[in-house]
Amino acid sequence: MPSSSLPRRLPRLRRLLALATDNWLARAYLAVFAASVWVVFLFPDSGFAPGPLMLTAPLSFLSAVLPFGPGTEGGGVVEVLATLLWTVWLLLCALVNAAVLGALVARSAAAAPAGAREPLPRIPVPSEEKGTDMAPTERPGLRGIRGLLAPAVDNWLARGYLAVVAAALGFFLYAVYLSPDPGFAGIWPLMATAPLSIVASLVAAPAQYSSLSWLSPLLFSVGVALSGLVDAALLGLLARRLRTREAHPAT
Repeated sequence: MPSSSLPRRLPRLRRLLALATDNWLARAYLAVFAASVWVVFLFPDSGFAPGPLMLTAPLSFLSAVLPFGPGTEGGGVVEVLATLLWTVWLLLCALVNAAVLGALVARSAAAAPAGAREPLPRIPVPSEEKGTDMAPTERPGLRGIRGLLAPAVDNWLARGYLAVVAAALGFFLYAVYLSPDPGFAGIWPLMATAPLSIVASLVAAPAQYSSLSWLSPLLFSVGVALSGLVDAALLGLLARRLRTREAHPAT
């Protein structure tokens, strides 16, 4: 069984690496990530230490719940091994993010010839025998939004990510409104939808220190939900590109 599944996975891995390296946007991202790692090594006491984590978010924040990473206790060999595993994980996160950017560039390039794309489905218009000219039609702007958000719900990768975001956001809302001590519940949705969720936290922060403090969790929740939709759409776009390449193998 494993031998039969391996040939199916290799084209996906090759496509992932190709998306992460064969366009200017992905290569620029990898260059910035590499520069941030060098800055951390050259200036370990500077404020740029979270740079690689932020650049590889949100996947890199999963290391917070993994049982390894810098500072792992257990002796020299265990600590070196844990740091090595954490470094490999960080590189994989960078490759996935670069592939997401590569898929975004590939989508833009594929959408250039207008006649080459299959048109988006339209809402059927009721027949004219009903005697009304008020038949609902879909606006071009709404069709564009639906087309952008479709990758966020039409594949298992994006739907699984949205489930994680929903769980983190639900825990945050429960902790804020029903728990006597919310603590740091906001860190989970913040990490799950980074880096865009950082903007949401900055927008919600002023309300927290005013008479409208009750509004701050709502603003943060809306921002997190929107950030999660954007991240899910990008992940779904990557899944689409990997499927498209697998369905049309090069001859």
